[in-house]
Amino acid sequence: MASVAFHTLGCKVNHYETEAIWQLFKEQGYDRTEFESTADVYVINTCTVTNTGDKKSRQVIRRAIRKNPDAVICVTGCYAQTSPAEIMAIPGVDIVVGTQDRVKMLEYIEQYKEERQPINAVGNIMKNRVYEELDVPAFTDRTRASLKIQEGCNNFCTFCIIPWARGLMRSRDPQEVIHQAQQLVDAGYQEIVLTGIHTGGYGEDMKDYNLASLLRDLEAQVKGLKRLRISSIEASQITDEVIEVIDQSNVIVRHLHIPIQSGSNTVLKRMRRKYTMEFFAERLERLKEVLPGLAVTSDVIVGFPGETEEEFMETYNFIKEHKFSELHVFPYSKRTGTPAARMDDQVDEDVKNERVHRLIALSDQLAKEYASQFENEVLEVIPEEKFKDDPESDLYEGYTDNYLKVVFPATEDMVGKIVKVKVTKAGYPYNEGQFVRVVENSEVLNEAI
Repeated sequence: MASVAFHTLGCKVNHYETEAIWQLFKEQGYDRTEFESTADVYVINTCTVTNTGDKKSRQVIRRAIRKNPDAVICVTGCYAQTSPAEIMAIPGVDIVVGTQDRVKMLEYIEQYKEERQPINAVGNIMKNRVYEELDVPAFTDRTRASLKIQEGCNNFCTFCIIPWARGLMRSRDPQEVIHQAQQLVDAGYQEIVLTGIHTGGYGEDMKDYNLASLLRDLEAQVKGLKRLRISSIEASQITDEVIEVIDQSNVIVRHLHIPIQSGSNTVLKRMRRKYTMEFFAERLERLKEVLPGLAVTSDVIVGFPGETEEEFMETYNFIKEHKFSELHVFPYSKRTGTPAARMDDQVDEDVKNERVHRLIALSDQLAKEYASQFENEVLEVIPEEKFKDDPESDLYEGYTDNYLKVVFPATEDMVGKIVKVKVTKAGYPYNEGQFVRVVENSEVLNEAI
């Protein structure tokens, strides 16, 4: 029996797609093995969002070739889409597929076995206008299921290579999304995370249907859905209608990831972002009115070309004032082919790193402050796995609806269920809790009625 091993770099969408590709191999009778062991086929799903993504992708490809020089080496994902020639130049790479036509991967493997000629199957992603259906009926992770609802992005921010890696915005058919969501709930998942390259843009390419409509339909039509999370949404896509749906919903969680990238209007303009800080602030205030206790997490790029100390401080102060609950901080990374890479006034690496550290320190402080509001409160947690820092103990870790990580004594049979936990000691990166009880299905229904 042939074996396949996967390695995924980058974002949630890539992880979702690796699971989808695995389903294709599974149907053909393949066995899945660990990447560190010897396999007949290695699939490396690459990332290109930063230079580090490219570099790590190349390292992993070489690692697979060393593991088994006779294996078929298949490279897919974003870096494969933008730089197929660079990847084909690595001795030992057999097949390169970009971010489309992954359904044909097994055909390419058969073709390669017959012809023994490397295959470059990367086409022009910009011509693609149709969402590629890749089904994932179940995940290796037992507690939160990702559900991809769209592909691509039309924004072309000046720092970003992703439209060139993923193509333009295309939405998944709403009926497919609802059907897939029902399948996941039936498979036992309590929480579904809607994900995509530009998730909040869902429906922009459709007539009379948008993200708000999809959120409404999911809640109305998917029986047994307990928690619905939006993996990421742009401020410009948080319409009054979306806020209204969130306000009325019993399943959408109190957590939104809203990428800010910069808190300075002058930097945002150079980034070609579609909002001002005044608009962003107004949306945050509206959201916090309808969802008291809302956790807002965000992405920030530090050291964008031309960023002055004043502009950085505008970002710092905005984040501090609006009490974000956690940040992902990235030093600006030049992507060849993007307008920002050609801009003058590139910021010195030392300055970038020093600013990154200041923002991370702020993020840690804000995360602690946010968590402290919930000390001694009883929250609902879905235990995910044994506590990584102390796997010998009876401690498990999981997330509340508002994305606080809680560590508390639990048992294996609670994994994946919603349980009530009292937060006994707030902190960051995790809170300590005390198990109260398992939430029964009937309770969730009664609360919703």
